[in-house]
Amino acid sequence: MSQPAKTSPRASAVSDAPETPAGTKAAAQRLKMRRELAAAAMELFANKGYEATTVDEIASVAGVARRTFFRHFRSKEEAIFPDHDDTLTRAEAVLDVAPAHEHPLDTVCRGIKEVMKMYAASPAVSVERYRLTREVPALREREIASVARYERLFTRYLLAHFDETDHHDGNDDPLLAEVAASAVVTAHNHVLRRWLRAGGQGDVEAQLDHAFSIVRKTFGSGIGAGRTLSTAPAPEPAAAPASVRTQGEVLVAVARTDAPLDEVMRTIEEALRNK
Repeated sequence: MSQPAKTSPRASAVSDAPETPAGTKAAAQRLKMRRELAAAAMELFANKGYEATTVDEIASVAGVARRTFFRHFRSKEEAIFPDHDDTLTRAEAVLDVAPAHEHPLDTVCRGIKEVMKMYAASPAVSVERYRLTREVPALREREIASVARYERLFTRYLLAHFDETDHHDGNDDPLLAEVAASAVVTAHNHVLRRWLRAGGQGDVEAQLDHAFSIVRKTFGSGIGAGRTLSTAPAPEPAAAPASVRTQGEVLVAVARTDAPLDEVMRTIEEALRNK
């Protein structure tokens, strides 16, 4: 990714922010005002400090009345996260229109990419917001609350893609859904923080896809197991990647040519232990 433009956070917050989804003119104007208030808050927090900045000052810099501020935000710490409500809506829309054949965990990974798009649309603003949240505990707490909303959304989605007839006491589906959703969000946030610490530079999408591939490999086998994803006939059970037999003091291993090396080695090690 190219070097972020050297513009003020306030200017970038308005001009570089992602477009609002199709909706009413009033909704677009509301989001624009939220972003302007957020830009004013960030400018004041950077120049005066968080504690010394008042809501009246934020409203004044934005050119609006105090009551206008409180129509959009409940507190000054909430003001520097103007896009999370809109982004959460877009993430939910991704889940709602997911194709039937797509693995649920892949859908969730696509959904949280809406969050990364929000940050990547305004690198300079995002880097400054990251600095502020590291310095101000109240802002950090607000950020954590926003993350929890995404986790709840993805947990509900994943849980809905288990076999509903198998939900009973002692069943691990709710645990797996919650852990997998948390893993997706954690992987996203790990890549996001690394990108922000690098000043908003680098191919963040490629880094994100790599992180998601790890999550998919770790948690993807159980989710959606009770869901029919297509009308195609079920594939034949795959042959074991490797088999081992002993002949006296000789260990004979037979493996497919495409078998992963770590699986072959694990099979051999287990055979040696059991010999």
